[in-house]
Amino acid sequence: MTALTAVTGALLVATTPASAAPVTTAASTTATEYIVLQDANSGSLAAKAAVERAGGTVVADNSALGYVVARSSRADFGAKVNADSTVLGAAANEIIGRAPELKQADQFQIEQLRADAPKTSGRGAHHGSGAGSEPFADLQWDMKQIDATAKGSYAKQSGDKKTLVGVIDTGVDGSHPDIAPNFSKKLSRNFVTDIPAIDGECEVASCKDPADVDDGGHGTHVASTIASPVNGIGIAGVAPDVTLVNIRAGQDSGYFFLQATLDALTYAGDIGVDVVNMSYYVDPWLFNCTNNPADSAEEQRQQQVTRTAVQRALNYARNKGVLPVSAEGNEATDLNNPTTDTVSPNYPEGAAKTRTIDNSCINVPAESKGVLTVSSTGPSKRKAYYSNYGTQETDVAAPGGDTYDTADGTRNIANAVLGAYPKHLAIENGDIDENGEPTNTAVLKSCKGSVCGYYQYLQGTSMASPHAAGVAALVVSEYGKKDKSGLGLDPDKTEAKVLKSATETACPNPRTFHYHRILTTGAVVDSYATCEGPKSDNGFYGHGIVNAKAAVTGKL
Repeated sequence: MTALTAVTGALLVATTPASAAPVTTAASTTATEYIVLQDANSGSLAAKAAVERAGGTVVADNSALGYVVARSSRADFGAKVNADSTVLGAAANEIIGRAPELKQADQFQIEQLRADAPKTSGRGAHHGSGAGSEPFADLQWDMKQIDATAKGSYAKQSGDKKTLVGVIDTGVDGSHPDIAPNFSKKLSRNFVTDIPAIDGECEVASCKDPADVDDGGHGTHVASTIASPVNGIGIAGVAPDVTLVNIRAGQDSGYFFLQATLDALTYAGDIGVDVVNMSYYVDPWLFNCTNNPADSAEEQRQQQVTRTAVQRALNYARNKGVLPVSAEGNEATDLNNPTTDTVSPNYPEGAAKTRTIDNSCINVPAESKGVLTVSSTGPSKRKAYYSNYGTQETDVAAPGGDTYDTADGTRNIANAVLGAYPKHLAIENGDIDENGEPTNTAVLKSCKGSVCGYYQYLQGTSMASPHAAGVAALVVSEYGKKDKSGLGLDPDKTEAKVLKSATETACPNPRTFHYHRILTTGAVVDSYATCEGPKSDNGFYGHGIVNAKAAVTGKL
């Protein structure tokens, strides 16, 4: 499979979640797929009739969220169905057979760090911090920053197996030794089918990977930050005793299309998940506007449908007891005052254009309602140079890594976040040699007896968000009550505790912060970001940097 270069969003075909609102499917060979959103006052029969009138075929139906999926080869299908008064609108779900260019690594979510990492034989690998802690505990500056340590939150609450955390991502490697003890294969689901044109050759005949596989690597890293167990190998997560559920919505290539996100959130609500982590935005629009003059009428409707449909899914999940947690994004943009979008739509290939935008345009799901949105910090607690921010958008901050958070602005890979790395990807990417030893300093190996696990350094708001999700899981574990899925807590209460327990962090002085970076090429990059708001709630840190120990002490 193509290695993950950035995480945004994508979906291909309808799938059938084990939920109270099943999605039904039918075969089709037509060229384009659409999400058709039902009007609140019309039922699915009206939406299906509108699809047929416009020359399409209904191939899926999600009654819980009020949409159908249609396919059509007619060039005018979108315009016709959007003109029908019985539906709110239609959004192109994906265009079959069109291969987009690989996404730029810094475009969104993560920076791949291993490409220019110093080479190593692996013989001088890190050997850990001694008895009584995980081997790589002293490398986890991120856990120390939020007090998720043996002497911190673990001493009070390390999580409860009955607390379920959903990872909506590229998948989770359920066989990784630092994930397997907390992984529920039974509950996990995969809502995407690999698309060879963008994901590479399929690994299985059906092109639908098992629910314990991650061919992108991103989701496995995220999952380990949330809940790697304390088991004498590698690292420990924020909530090392909760249960991880893979709810895959991302392609191997890092795209997250609309339907997969909708079905993943529906499923999370239906099975009683307590917290979901969403380290991505829904493709193809980085910013979803409702009436931008640079967009065609069909593109405007597509963005309107994306905003409305995802909001419906978030509302559905939250009403079922799920707290959605989202990464804020990696464009170094003040989301309260965005000005330009140059990457949308990022699918299909060649469609991107430059648009002038304003605060009426939103990133989905980071700026959707009912989402706990997380900015990223480096080891010094400064806002990471790449992290988005904004007074209306940032709820909390959490460690996501900043390799240039150094005294002189040079790069230090250890300032990224260390997380689990699927072995088969490490082999495929040339990060371990024929003897199983790391080939560069961005990858580490930890063994307990004959069992070995691999770990990689990554940075991004993708890495910050799971720290907040882990803290939310600890809150549920500490204060939740028994319910049909194990433990449960009103997401309003969970969110309130995460916000209240965060460590208030003031804007820098001066408020316009200067980022000085000396790249590995020798190039010098200077950038600036201005923080607004008081210490108690500002654009860089929101209510503060999450604190695991404070979240599980005192009263709710």
